[in-house]
Amino acid sequence: MREDAAAIARRLARDAEAVCRHYLSNGRREGRWWTVGDVANTPGRSLFVRLHGPEAGRGAAGKWTDAATGEHGDLLDLIARARGLDSLRDVMDEARRFLSLPAPQRPLPRAPVAAGSPDAAHRLFHAGQPIKGTLAETYLRARGITYLDDLPALRFHPRCYYRADENAPVETWPAMLAAVTDLDGTITGVHRTWLARDGSGKAPVATPRRAMGRLLGNGVRFGAAQDVVAVGEGIETILALRCVMPALPMIATLSASHLTALVLPHCVRRLYVARDSDHAGARAAATLTECAGRAGIEPVALSPRSDDFNDDLLQIGPAELAAWVRVQMAPADTALLPAGTG
Repeated sequence: MREDAAAIARRLARDAEAVCRHYLSNGRREGRWWTVGDVANTPGRSLFVRLHGPEAGRGAAGKWTDAATGEHGDLLDLIARARGLDSLRDVMDEARRFLSLPAPQRPLPRAPVAAGSPDAAHRLFHAGQPIKGTLAETYLRARGITYLDDLPALRFHPRCYYRADENAPVETWPAMLAAVTDLDGTITGVHRTWLARDGSGKAPVATPRRAMGRLLGNGVRFGAAQDVVAVGEGIETILALRCVMPALPMIATLSASHLTALVLPHCVRRLYVARDSDHAGARAAATLTECAGRAGIEPVALSPRSDDFNDDLLQIGPAELAAWVRVQMAPADTALLPAGTG
């Protein structure tokens, strides 16, 4: 499908002016460009579509940029936004109609999966894309999280469905997806953080965070489990700690109740419990610490200075956060922190 999309985009680009005249009829040609107000066909001169150029690479025909919003893409992206289409299949069908191409033969539909099931979570996660260069990366950087290497547990979905309740209309918002996995690495659930359309924060919806699938005992994992592991509730809390301890494997359980139920790998001998500074977080951390001790695992509590470690990262920065964490760690593990802290 991706190859097919690239071929269709190239065919559209060969007649970019005709595409613009059809979908952006309120614009006009200015030299080598078609100008219009925006992808909604508003009159103006904010959006520029290149009418001539090579098929691919720098200066390719069909590439467009909206100077007001920073949006950009190819002619398939333009058609999607101009017609309000959310799925690649619908966009491809519309493009083929414009090009008078025959409809492709469709494969047999996949078997339906139950909403909220592990299978549905698996499909949703793999419908996303790596976070590099996406609004998910923008969101995390706005939270002070700048160490973003090797994050296969996170993906980005540009138009993830959201419904406030069963009677509300379906909306689409960009979302950061996090895979919830078991000890074998099998995806059992997915956590969604719906984002503002510029990635500056969470989406302005009633519940911008939701999880689906089988969560109990499982978690969002960053790094392969070793003899020393850190666990905590929130994804941002764990990623904030990861900024100052990138070599330490970590698990986010997504809530205080799930923290107490986490199934720990058999190889763990020391467990850092990154607690949140509220009653639920303190109680969950105490319960997990007690369970770890009974299992022969050395528990070590990590307490933030403020509400959680992501707030600490934003307020005091990575160097001071590393120094704060160092004094709480077992001496044998301080080598996991960057040199020069503490």
